[in-house]
Amino acid sequence: MSVRVPVKSQLLAWAVERSGVDAGDLHRRFPDLHSWEAGEKNPTFPQLERFATATRAPVGYFFLDEAPVKSLPIPDYRTLGNARIAAPSADLLETIYLCQRRQDWFRNHCILNGHPRLPFIGSVDVGAPVTETAAAIQTALRFETAERHLLASWESALRRLIDTIEELGVLVMVNGVVGGNTHRRLDSSEFRGFALSDEFAPLVFVNGADTKASQIFTLVHEVAHLWLGLGGVDDASVDDSRTAEVEVWCNRVAAEVLVPLDAVRAEYRGEADVAELERLARVYRVSTLVVLRRIFDASFLAWDDYRARHAEELARVRAILESRRSGSGGDFYLSHPLKVSRLFARAVIVDTQEGRTLHRDAYSLLATKKAETFARLARELGVA
Repeated sequence: MSVRVPVKSQLLAWAVERSGVDAGDLHRRFPDLHSWEAGEKNPTFPQLERFATATRAPVGYFFLDEAPVKSLPIPDYRTLGNARIAAPSADLLETIYLCQRRQDWFRNHCILNGHPRLPFIGSVDVGAPVTETAAAIQTALRFETAERHLLASWESALRRLIDTIEELGVLVMVNGVVGGNTHRRLDSSEFRGFALSDEFAPLVFVNGADTKASQIFTLVHEVAHLWLGLGGVDDASVDDSRTAEVEVWCNRVAAEVLVPLDAVRAEYRGEADVAELERLARVYRVSTLVVLRRIFDASFLAWDDYRARHAEELARVRAILESRRSGSGGDFYLSHPLKVSRLFARAVIVDTQEGRTLHRDAYSLLATKKAETFARLARELGVA
């Protein structure tokens, strides 16, 4: 006879909410879950182990008196006004922990190899003029507006930005799943990106589940965080209806880098319809939502008109994003270096080849499992 384990209903509810897994799916996988939650029946220990795996929770947590409080290990800038921000999901927490581990490795690598501190980290504060800071960042990123028409697509613009940011010494990771687990898709409504500031090994993570145009804004927004020397997780929305001073400043800097107000005033044709938003989005290689915000910032729209148009455009963009979710992940050897950072991957591979990092540690850091995959990545990155 199987031994049944008493588990408090609030711990079961906590595990379901924290996991981010659809509650209906969990109830289908565990037909007795309703009975467990109601206290009518207890799970067997093997059932509890399977439930813990399904909800990505350590099995030992189910023996606690109350649910543990898991807070973010970095500042949280996602507060919108007085709205409640839900507790971080297991997916977000694990993504941050993985990036912190990679950053720690790269920081030690930089120090051991005599790399200098990066002078732009923490070089300004939120009192710095937005236009001057934006001009400095735009110059550093070599992302002048006059040259963007030469970029074939938003993806080309994103890759160009990633390359120039990594040339500055910043690790850039763009991933839409947790590590290499394609079954754990990140939720762009929970967060769009985060920055881990450090004078030797700054890191930017961009949620790859978002549109390419949105990823571009997030990327520059996180770079603005590094200029402040302030890491944190955020939703990197162009909308300024929030209270966090840091977020407002980073949004304005990112918007000015990508779509300078003077350029909008000269380029705008007077009607903020979808055709005009898409035309300007192609010119600047940003999202239509960023364009709409800049049209408002340039005083071409009243606030109420802007809010109404923003709601309509947001719904349209979300529908487009949802229709594209079923697409394939593409070529692994092209996409994976972007997920782990090409700069980081090259450093780990070379360090491993020279005997300073164990292969098992390298595989873990790069989210790979096989020697042949590691060798192929080395060839693709030009460090074989």
